[in-house]
Amino acid sequence: MEGMGAGDGKNLWDERGQAYRDSTPHASGADLDLLVAWAGAGEGKTALDVGSGGGHLARRLTGAGFAVTTSDPSPGMWPDVICKAEDLPFAGGSYDLVASRLASHHFSDLPAALIEMARATRGPVLIADLIFVDERVEEAETLRDPSHVAAHSLEQWRELFAEAGITFEAAEQIERTISFSAWLERCGCEGADAERARELVSHRLSGDGYASSLIVLKGAVG
Repeated sequence: MEGMGAGDGKNLWDERGQAYRDSTPHASGADLDLLVAWAGAGEGKTALDVGSGGGHLARRLTGAGFAVTTSDPSPGMWPDVICKAEDLPFAGGSYDLVASRLASHHFSDLPAALIEMARATRGPVLIADLIFVDERVEEAETLRDPSHVAAHSLEQWRELFAEAGITFEAAEQIERTISFSAWLERCGCEGADAERARELVSHRLSGDGYASSLIVLKGAVG
């Protein structure tokens, strides 16, 4: 997750800021590459990164030519604007592009956040996030990080887009392997909780390699 915690998790995310800025899975990946490819050339265009966390998506979009505004509820993530995804303080149609990476599963009210994202853009809405795998993985995600709200299936994402007035255009599922021990460490999960999380996702583990599934989505408004 890129660091947009839900509700009262702001102080916790302040403490995690550097870990997410230094995180290898957040600094690169096929999902990040696809978001930037779908965004296209950004010269003369503006973009809003919602739940910007460690700032990796924002840096790539800036490199593509976009003038990027970052937003996150945690001051420790160093955003341009401190705000929740459900309450974006921007006028309607302020941005040519709105994007969010590895943050949506933390939004306390995802339908409201998507409505806000659709309102803030006059063009594409791009999202990369965890995809629902099974209930065991969901339990492990919550045990490892209580700010995890929910991962969603592709069909659920289609419905959420429709409800928010976002036209669904494309989706791609991406499989990645990350370090399980580093995954636990980023959120300070240890002891009995770490052992239980390992048990829950044992069907996704090979040594320290954790098979993590993502979904990358492209939609548009207007």
